[in-house]
Amino acid sequence: MKKRTKGIIMFAFLGGIMLTSGIVIAIPNIAPVESDENITITGTPADNYPDEQRDRFCGTGNAKSTSYIKEFKLPTVCAQPHAIATDPQGNIWIAESNTGNLAKFEPSTETFVEFENPMWPEGANAAMWGLDYSPDGTFWYTDTRTDSIWKFSIEEEKFDRISYPSETESFPQQIKVDGSKIIVNDLHGGKITFLDLAQSTGQLTYFSLPSPLEGYLAAGFDLDANNNLWYTNWLPQQGGILVKFDTEKYFDEFITIEESNDLPLGNFIEFYNFPPGMNTPNGLSVGPDGSIWIADTSSSNFFKFNPNDESFTRYVTSPPPLSSYGNFTGVVKTPVSRPYWTAFADDGRLVFNEQTANRIALFDINNEHLIEYLAPSKNPAWADCSPVDNTCGLAQMFSFTTSGEKIWFTQWAENNIGFVDTSIPLPYDVELSENNITLRKGESTEIIMTVTPTGSSDMSDVSFVSSTTATFSDLKVMSDVDKFQLDADAPRVIKVSVLAGQSALSGTHKVLLGIDANDVTVSKYISVKIIQ
Repeated sequence: MKKRTKGIIMFAFLGGIMLTSGIVIAIPNIAPVESDENITITGTPADNYPDEQRDRFCGTGNAKSTSYIKEFKLPTVCAQPHAIATDPQGNIWIAESNTGNLAKFEPSTETFVEFENPMWPEGANAAMWGLDYSPDGTFWYTDTRTDSIWKFSIEEEKFDRISYPSETESFPQQIKVDGSKIIVNDLHGGKITFLDLAQSTGQLTYFSLPSPLEGYLAAGFDLDANNNLWYTNWLPQQGGILVKFDTEKYFDEFITIEESNDLPLGNFIEFYNFPPGMNTPNGLSVGPDGSIWIADTSSSNFFKFNPNDESFTRYVTSPPPLSSYGNFTGVVKTPVSRPYWTAFADDGRLVFNEQTANRIALFDINNEHLIEYLAPSKNPAWADCSPVDNTCGLAQMFSFTTSGEKIWFTQWAENNIGFVDTSIPLPYDVELSENNITLRKGESTEIIMTVTPTGSSDMSDVSFVSSTTATFSDLKVMSDVDKFQLDADAPRVIKVSVLAGQSALSGTHKVLLGIDANDVTVSKYISVKIIQ
């Protein structure tokens, strides 16, 4: 186990930063491609990109709306909105990763105010994954380009910078204000850093919790009701561990000993091995019941961890819509939705963004009811789209925040923000005849899905959708209908067959059954146990 790191850091100005136009975000293929093409000078942040790349990085169209989503274009061209958060007045704050500035959006007037960061290097851009509000009237956000944590005073309209404390390659990512402390995960450095804001001298003490696994990444994190910090420690496609750190016990003992002494971290840490299929766990949130929810970004899966019996449950989203990935060349063989970050709404439902499905998802953890809202804006440069198809692509919805019944999000590649209004009634309800079934190898059973229109909106053609956490050889799901017209006056009954393969492995799987109505997909899960 490495020793903890403690020290003193000061607010500082930027200095000696290389002025290059690149952004590296923790997913593949999002960095600008080197180009010899011309750069037409416009006097806007679009000048950070060659002409041929501006549609890809700055946006391709106007803000759009659906029955559930409304989008807004930022006033600054190519600002690349990234992290997003709210203040107590209900204003929406956005970190602009291609300008270094913050923007405030007032929902009541639907207007933006942008605050210029005078310390930002000209022509620089960054990844700004984390943004959080502090009760003292400040916002804190991360910046991977300059390895910084920024503080913005709302009252003074003033920016200050902290150089992120690290002795190795760092990637300050998510950020959370917790009382007098600021908590930041260093993705590449594999550590969690606690900044102590209790002092009023302009100096901040810090403590870095090193990775239990040498060289592994540290991604999303959250605190439970007992102030245990939960986070993931992993290598892409190689697995890892879920870590529990008793912060309350640690810091209680920390202040009772001389600062030069080190506490053995093993006394405060517990960890749990990942289950099969969890390969790239980014988002992590603690549920109202103390369960831990984790999004796996290299798949269509998200997971629940029950601390009481130390068990994992694997869930799967509905298949990504064709409009999100296109498959014009046929190169996409197995499209995945890539759940990215997680949070819990005020009503206790889990929210996560499906990056490569262009959707925001809302999951009721009690009745296992999933709603997926499809965003209308799309950028064809981020998918396998036909050159003439402007209805295909991804807006790169990297970040979101919840505020009452609205889920606010950013669209990094389209220069938009927007919200999902979860108070708007859904066009239909989905009910299943079974919640749990048991099958022997080679056996099948029939599930009745009843789709009942609510009369809340006009219905056109809808589609049956299904997904499963099992392999195709273990479980096969078939319905007696694919696409159909839903009669507004009567429920529609769909017969669904679930078949266990002759050589299926024993185990319990989640099967998602639902209906896709283009702008929204509504689904429920059944648990299928395969026995010998």
